[in-house]
Amino acid sequence: MPPQNNRKANLGKVTCVFVHGWAMNGAVWEGCFDLLPDWIDVIQVDLPGHGTMADVKAESINDYVQALAALVNRPVIWVGWSLGGLAVLQLVRDYPERVAGLFMVASTPCFVQKEDWPCAVDKNVFELFADSLEKDTDATIKRFLALQVKGSGVAMSTVRQLQQSLQQRGRASIEALRSGLDILATTDLRIELPYLNCPVTWLLGGRDTLVPVSVSEELKTLQPNIKTIIEKEAAHAPFISHPENFAAALIEFAEGLR
Repeated sequence: MPPQNNRKANLGKVTCVFVHGWAMNGAVWEGCFDLLPDWIDVIQVDLPGHGTMADVKAESINDYVQALAALVNRPVIWVGWSLGGLAVLQLVRDYPERVAGLFMVASTPCFVQKEDWPCAVDKNVFELFADSLEKDTDATIKRFLALQVKGSGVAMSTVRQLQQSLQQRGRASIEALRSGLDILATTDLRIELPYLNCPVTWLLGGRDTLVPVSVSEELKTLQPNIKTIIEKEAAHAPFISHPENFAAALIEFAEGLR
């Protein structure tokens, strides 16, 4: 057998921990799992207050980080979508020994616009969601799902999959929805990016209205070693709208860490 084949045969498995976004749960990723090779082990997470963990209290991003860190005691790949991306960004700061690499999906270190950070959402958007959450939780989540797929060519099918995921594991508690919006509105982890010393790939949707694709250049300014991938036709859930491309990018990233 050629030496290269021997080397490949000796490569071990890689573990990926998948961390979902606001109001969702770990079931959102399931459509991608069949596209991954058997050398990738999957850990499917429900954040505190979400899905099967709806009864677990979570008031801050630190609560998320503590729950995630308890899942592993070795370096793994963290796949963080949206709000989940914020959680894994803080986790790599607090528990670097448990991070082999970060695969960020439609996320940003700062979701709210600032004078020096225009590539984000207007603060009023989160305030409106917080107000409407108290008046009609179901309607607010439906509007949020619609916002996630706005601009995507497969919007309806993506929304259906997101809704199925919510039904499969259950909706987040109202307390978790409140605290999640507060985390999105107030967290700014840009200062952490220059200190990242693990491999990082950042997948963005070209039609995402929540995380503008223009954040790509800002990320590279903060951390030149970040690799960015733009899924041009995707909105805020590229792993659902374009699962094959998402899986291929993740496999390539994981292959480099075997």
